[in-house]
Amino acid sequence: MAIEFTRNFCIIAHIDHGKTTLSDRLLERTGTIQEREKQDQLLDSMDLERERGITIKAHPVTMRYTSKRGETFQLNLLDTPGHVDFAYEVSRSLAACEGALLVVDAAQGVEAQTVANVHLAHKQGLTIVPIINKIDLPNADVAAVQRQLEEILAIPAEEAIKASAKMGIGIEEILEAIVTRVPPPQPPADETLRALVFDSVFDVYRGVVGYVRVVSGTMEANHAIMLMNNNSRYEIKEVGVFTPKMLPQEKLNPGDVGYFIANIKTTADIKIGDTITDQRRPARESLPGFQEIHPMVFSGIYPINTGDFEHLKTAIGKLRLNDAAFVYQPESSVALGFGFRCGFLGLLHMEIIQERLRREYNMDIIATSPSVVYEVLTTRGEKLLIDNPAHLPDPSVIQEIREPIVEAYVLCPNENIGDILQLILEKRGQMERTESLDTRRVMLHCELPLNEILVAAKLVKLDLLVNGEPVDAFSTIVHKDRAEARGRQLAAKLKEVIPRQLYQVAIQAAIGGKIIARESVSALRKNVTAKCYGGDITRKRKLLEKQKEGKKRMKSIGKINIPQEAFIEVLKTQ
Repeated sequence: MAIEFTRNFCIIAHIDHGKTTLSDRLLERTGTIQEREKQDQLLDSMDLERERGITIKAHPVTMRYTSKRGETFQLNLLDTPGHVDFAYEVSRSLAACEGALLVVDAAQGVEAQTVANVHLAHKQGLTIVPIINKIDLPNADVAAVQRQLEEILAIPAEEAIKASAKMGIGIEEILEAIVTRVPPPQPPADETLRALVFDSVFDVYRGVVGYVRVVSGTMEANHAIMLMNNNSRYEIKEVGVFTPKMLPQEKLNPGDVGYFIANIKTTADIKIGDTITDQRRPARESLPGFQEIHPMVFSGIYPINTGDFEHLKTAIGKLRLNDAAFVYQPESSVALGFGFRCGFLGLLHMEIIQERLRREYNMDIIATSPSVVYEVLTTRGEKLLIDNPAHLPDPSVIQEIREPIVEAYVLCPNENIGDILQLILEKRGQMERTESLDTRRVMLHCELPLNEILVAAKLVKLDLLVNGEPVDAFSTIVHKDRAEARGRQLAAKLKEVIPRQLYQVAIQAAIGGKIIARESVSALRKNVTAKCYGGDITRKRKLLEKQKEGKKRMKSIGKINIPQEAFIEVLKTQ
């Protein structure tokens, strides 16, 4: 199809504002799916996505639509996630588009992720088509949402299309707006093949399936291609489009969004944001790619049964094939054995990876408490990046520890300002200013410890010692003011789960050499005087002294074996 009749667009919105439902209606209206194939959340292929009602992966699909003027257009749609953890999926999808449908809930109005996604779309220079969804709800307030679009996002209210994806209202208007407002792809300057890889998935039988947006030239089977990032060479076996299932085509033309298969063994061989070009006539320079994704949250993942380490290694490797943002490296712990230090984009991303390990690979795993990357300045002037509390240097060589800070925008109803402010202060946040959005809601601008902007903080490493031996799995980095309370909490929890020994076991929370909390597990006592029926008291005393000596010797050479259940219980509380 001619490039002027192609439209590439994505759907962006806050969580639960109806992106996936809208994409279902568009697929039905354009006849892309048959009546018998209908189901809710059609583009959400993962069980987890259906269960939680969220989108995790961005899904491309090609539709045909005949406009009111009688022209037939090819529409390439990308449904994107709404959760902030998966914002990298959104940014990659935007790079393959010229326009974006901005969906806003008629009852909830403009939310935090709406603002963030609009900024991303503006940065890419996309044409935004605003849609006020869920107008059929009894509490829908369309006039208020139109005001918010103008005041918060600077989008003219008259451009907004009123719709209800659930009821099928306004779908025709949306399709007409796509073909009239969204510009076609730029006509290519030359015939040289240049295609942008914006995602990839791993197929057990066919290897890597790369998702591409063709900018210039054509891609077809038996075509020799080169990846410009690492100069690796492959031969294309198949190209096609998504409808939403994979449908092979003869070739992909400029402006098309589709897939290619080229016997690529692992997704590590194909970099997201890479440029594909012709082996014989390569492009001079590559297309602008994406920002490198940096994990924000780190956690250790260990198998509960140490014999499952190889199984876990294979499972994590397979998950990595389909998730470029998930990183891992092997590590070992005295307490938990061999496992992996994994990096995630956020807590939801971490939860989903753990759930997929349990569900898809039948893995029994234990995850250590999540931590972020800290920047440590040493007295020698070195700058260290620490993602594992166990690697923190000795307190005597630390000049200061910096933690990541996130600039947050919190949207909340007027009546909840007091509670939200209290929560922000509890989390060591700082309020900068408040902004009234309308009569019901305000936007709070604040800084909270977590992410990008580095500031100095009073952070310390909290160790847990069992019988004088530090247990690295329980090491955490905490704020100095909270260290004592946290130490007491962990020590008390550990006391409940450590089995009693024949001698007293001391559980201590320490910062460097300073003990800040202690609990003791009392000793089991064997009644050694049971067989003494009479006689002098010195006989009993002699037996008790002998027992005392034995316990003392046992304590000096004895090793506490902390059961796996104890780790699981304590880490659950974290």
